[in-house]
Formats: sequence, C-alpha cells, structure tokens
Amino acid sequence: MMLLRQRLNVPALSCALLLLAAASAAQDSFDCKVTVGESKWDLTSLAGEQSASRERDTPPTKFRDTVKFNLCENLVPEGDKDQCPADTRACLTKTNLKESESDRVTSVIPLAKSSLDDVTYKALPSPNKGLSLTFAGPAYPDPLTSEQVPQSFAIDILCDTDKGEPTFQSYDGKVLKVEWRAPAGCAFGDASPPPGDSPKTDPEPGKDQEESSSMGSGLGYFFLLLVLALVAYFGLGAYYNYSTYGASGMDLIPHRDFWREVPYMLRDVVSHLCSAVRPRSSSRGGYIAV
Repeated sequence: MMLLRQRLNVPALSCALLLLAAASAAQDSFDCKVTVGESKWDLTSLAGEQSASRERDTPPTKFRDTVKFNLCENLVPEGDKDQCPADTRACLTKTNLKESESDRVTSVIPLAKSSLDDVTYKALPSPNKGLSLTFAGPAYPDPLTSEQVPQSFAIDILCDTDKGEPTFQSYDGKVLKVEWRAPAGCAFGDASPPPGDSPKTDPEPGKDQEESSSMGSGLGYFFLLLVLALVAYFGLGAYYNYSTYGASGMDLIPHRDFWREVPYMLRDVVSHLCSAVRPRSSSRGGYIAV
C-alpha cells in the first residue's frame, strides 16, 4: 500500500516541478516593460510576431534575409519547417533565390534569447527619441571560418504618432539591426511632443509675423496718404492762385508767407530743445555787471 502511494506521488511531484520551472522561467523573461531613470515604456502594444526582410544580389542568384521576432514572447514553432530552437525571440532565415528553381533555405540563425539577463536597453536622445533594445543570442558558426560568433538582435523603437512597419537596417554577421516607428516608443515621462506633432504652446504659429507685417503696412499707407495730400494741396493751391490772381513763379505756392517762415520756426524749435537739454552752470563765483 505504501509503495502504491509512492508510485502515485511521483507523477504529481514531477508535474509540480515542471509547473514551478515554467513559472520561474516566465518571471525571468523580458515582459516588454522598461524603465530608464524617470522614463517608462510599455511595449505590449507591439507584441506578436513581426518580420522584416531585405534582398541581396549575388549573381546569378539572390539572397533574401528575413528576420522574425516577437518582443514580448517566444516565437511559436511552425511545424516541420527549418526554424530556430525554442526560447528564441528573434530568428534570421537566409533563403537563396534563383529563377526556374525552388527557393532554398541556407541558414537559420537564432539571434535573441528571451531571458531578462540577455536584454539591455537605453533611451535614445533627440532628435530620434525612443528606446533601443538589444537581445543577446547564442553563438552561430561563421560560414567561412566555422568560428563560433555570438549573435544579437538590436531594435530601435522610435517615438512617432503613427505605427509603422519594422524595417531591416543591417546585418554584419554578428548584430542584426531593425528600426520601428510607433507610439510605444514615446516614454511616459516625456512631456515633449513626438516628431510630427504640432507644438501646443503656440496654437497660431506665425501670428507675431502677421501682426508686425500689418503694422508695417499701416505705416506705409499713412505716409502714402500724407504724400498724396501734400501733392493735392500744392497742386490745387497753385491752380487757385493762377486762375484767381494770375500768379506765376513763387507766387503760385499756396500760403507762400507761411511756408517761407517754416525754416525759421524749425530753427527756433531746435534752439529751444538744445537749450533745454544743455546743462546749466552751477558756479556762483561770477558777478553781474550793473
């Protein structure tokens, strides 16, 4: 009876250990929530399998490099296809393309692991605000030297108002770089508007320029009207003196005596202003002649 109980407890104990191991692995994996200083990012809106690819000409054939990744969970295996092992967040597949022949997979490279210890991140400075993530991966043999080369997957999530598609940037045999524009790249603590947003501090940009332009045009109209008024005054006045008194020469000027006295009046005004501004002598050592 005791032996039967021990046999029954062994499977239950094994299941419990498996569940604990799975729970521990889930807690130690990257969960798409990042904190850098006072800024926080929640990348759960970017969860799900994504892909980006590029093509390289290698006459007489071509190569298509396709990276599949999931930032928040491991990639799901797809049947019997050539694929990366379990516990992989990013996988690179190199496919050889040639006309009249079927596509041929030449390499399947695991780039990123899901462990939290294998992920590093940093905030991106202006003007490309966002978050940069780097997932470390296992080593993969170099196709020329067969040397084991550690792989990694680096993705820059740029702050943008619209969610775009991830783009394949480069792969040098060690690091594969991807760029992705999305609202999730905007940090919670970042008060400045993302690129593409109109500034909210100035709802009417160019308003100051319009006001200064209107002021300049108003002064221009004022002086234009003043010149036209003077031309009309002298023209009509000359015509009146000619038609009424038969005047000619300087006598055609209307109110000639007034305009003749204008220079003297201006001289008196300037002299008065200069005497008011000129400092007075404070000396009392002189005398007044009687």
